[in-house]
Amino acid sequence: MDKTGHNDPAALLAARSDIPCHVAVIMDGNGRWAKGHGLPRIAGHRKGVERVRDMVSGCIEKGIKHLTLYAFSSENWRRPPQEVQLLMDLFLSALGNEIKKLHKNNVRFRVIGDSARFGEKITSRIRRAETLTRENQALTLTIAANYGGRWDIAQACAQLARRAKIGEIDPAAITEASIEPFLSLAGAPEPDLFIRTGGEQRVSNFLLWQLAYTEMYFTPVLWPDFDRAQFEQALASYAGRQRRFGLTGDQIEAARHA
Repeated sequence: MDKTGHNDPAALLAARSDIPCHVAVIMDGNGRWAKGHGLPRIAGHRKGVERVRDMVSGCIEKGIKHLTLYAFSSENWRRPPQEVQLLMDLFLSALGNEIKKLHKNNVRFRVIGDSARFGEKITSRIRRAETLTRENQALTLTIAANYGGRWDIAQACAQLARRAKIGEIDPAAITEASIEPFLSLAGAPEPDLFIRTGGEQRVSNFLLWQLAYTEMYFTPVLWPDFDRAQFEQALASYAGRQRRFGLTGDQIEAARHA
């Protein structure tokens, strides 16, 4: 990022690496995995938590500094009430069981999204987990919960509007760089690699602003089966791509050899 917080294509190109700095994942397929194994849907979600542990370990080993996971979208409240409650229980349990392990492994934990709807019991655990791990540096694990990309942009614009109303900001001077500090992932680099498991090929209202230049990787593999070998395939696909950020291929090659 440049000093305004805006992702500068030239700077991003100069920092080009075959290993992404930031990986974002939609973990799709837990329910279908459970159904295929003759198990209740919650069993698939529990298996999915195990896969998160593997993903965290893999990112640390590879030197990936940011991992953002779409755990619960703002649209997921439409699911059957029993499943939603089971997911909340699982989230609460994971906050209790996993945070100490993350802290021991020098992982910073944070949650983005409108977490107030989860209730005080969950939100208080989120706050404690974020405080405990705030200074950790091996990896930043961000969980998007009750999150939506449109909500993210709207709440950022609302913050800007409030500042403009009291005269802190000139509306005519608002740019993309003005908006970015108010987005949920402010301070983190935009994702280099987006992975969606489960066979769907859409971003489903996830990080709509931040995925503008992100490399996309879609796989039919269900999230509980997305093991280290599958992750390696995604990283290999990323390493074989030429990221242009609006430039030409010739410009990129010239910059690499400058």
